[in-house]
Amino acid sequence: MFQRPVYLNQLIQFKDADLIKVITGVRRSGKSVLLMLYREYLLQLGIPEDRIIYMNFESFEYQTITTEEKLREKIMELLPVDKQKVYFLFDEIQTVDGWQRVINGIRVSFNSDIVVTGSNAYMLSGELATLLSGRYVEIAIYPLSFKEFLAAKGIDADSRSVDRTYTEYEKYGGFPSIAIANEAIKDTILSGIFDTIVLNDVALRAGVKDATVLKAIISFLADNVGQLINTSKIVNTLKSEGVQTTVHTVNRYLELLENSYLFYRAKQYDIRGREYLRTNGKYFIVDSGLRRNAIGRKDGNYSNRLENIVYLELLRRGYQVDVGRLDSKEIDFVARRLDETVYVKVTYEMPENRHETENLLNIRDNYKKILITGRFYEEKQIDGIPIIYIVDWLLSD
Repeated sequence: MFQRPVYLNQLIQFKDADLIKVITGVRRSGKSVLLMLYREYLLQLGIPEDRIIYMNFESFEYQTITTEEKLREKIMELLPVDKQKVYFLFDEIQTVDGWQRVINGIRVSFNSDIVVTGSNAYMLSGELATLLSGRYVEIAIYPLSFKEFLAAKGIDADSRSVDRTYTEYEKYGGFPSIAIANEAIKDTILSGIFDTIVLNDVALRAGVKDATVLKAIISFLADNVGQLINTSKIVNTLKSEGVQTTVHTVNRYLELLENSYLFYRAKQYDIRGREYLRTNGKYFIVDSGLRRNAIGRKDGNYSNRLENIVYLELLRRGYQVDVGRLDSKEIDFVARRLDETVYVKVTYEMPENRHETENLLNIRDNYKKILITGRFYEEKQIDGIPIIYIVDWLLSD
């Protein structure tokens, strides 16, 4: 199993705390592996195996447990007879109807430490939020970062092949199964992941009978990552392509795509007024390989693809990420984390006039400002603003 210490350390930090640990993220991003790594950690601490109850609800053994009654019966069957602490690890628990009440019951009634995983944001709303208000912590997991991608392939960050490996990462994305696969089968694997997410985690769970409109919306969003989008624009574009839909349907499907962690929406933030704007937002896809698959493996659109990679990396690093607006000018990203704010401009290549820093210079506060480029440049700054090559930034701390 590929080690993911950043996520594992987050789990360890909350071990034995009176909080349910909820691991969320897109399917095949490594949630199950993280759960197994946590199980190995517990065993290494000397915790007896019978004190660790692990259940994967998509496995053959547990896939028939679909109701809270069956889940409760199985847990009672597995529980030790004494009152010592038990560690519960539940994988893809959202497949069980009413699982929230069972989990809350375990928390209230037993000396326990609970970790659950799920591939849909619905699990963090509704009844779970009501029952466990303030009693759970979310650990969001993403496909591999570029650092992790290099580690999975056994490539040193100082190797001459790093730039070439980044090209592979940008093209095929960072799903763990992709990192170690032969290039000849990468597209096949990506196609399978894409279909599973769209059909199982979006269409099936929402009762979408005709996935034509859904796939058309996905293709549109994937082809327009980094562009300001509104629902009417999507409807009009699809109609021009012969796909009939409505604003209501598109809004519903956009919500489904966000809840499945396939797309993330960045809202516009007015830097001067310090408030969110009720205007168009930008959508970013969880993985560049899935983007390529969704648009028929076309190349081009390098600047927006670069912007997508930067956005996801900022999320990995724990930032809340918005699209900045300063009067009529756009700032690609306003990234905030605790008391830290970073303004980020992304450009694939620098224009000859070197004016890419203009918008950043118009921001009159003292927060950090950086320019990330898709090509390497000898220049290290313009007007005091650091210029950072994408590979160097992805490998930085």
